[in-house]
Amino acid sequence: MSDKHYTEDHEWVSIEGDIATMGISNYAQDQLGDVVFVELPDKGASLEKGAEVAVVESVKAASEVYAPVSGEVVEINEAIGENPSLVNDDAEGKGWFLRIKVAGAPDLSDLMDASAYADRVAD
Repeated sequence: MSDKHYTEDHEWVSIEGDIATMGISNYAQDQLGDVVFVELPDKGASLEKGAEVAVVESVKAASEVYAPVSGEVVEINEAIGENPSLVNDDAEGKGWFLRIKVAGAPDLSDLMDASAYADRVAD
């Protein structure tokens, strides 16, 4: 059973306590192709749910990434800055983008669980 929740725009978020870890889904990285650059916000940045938080550039296109929850950036994944292909290799694991200290109780009501998301992206 996955503890991840997914947005319509193919971001995932996993919450432990008041810290949310987020990135893009395996489906999204597959659609993008080889990721060559990820632009992330600065640590300490304030995020609003639904606002642009990052940009992923691949050999095919550049794509915006949106915050699945509101809060403050407490950690960014430095490893993907040095090695963007981690996003392709393990998008929902080692290729995570950032960690957010969630502002209040996160509203996940508009997000999908893993099963619903799998149904959404099924061919």
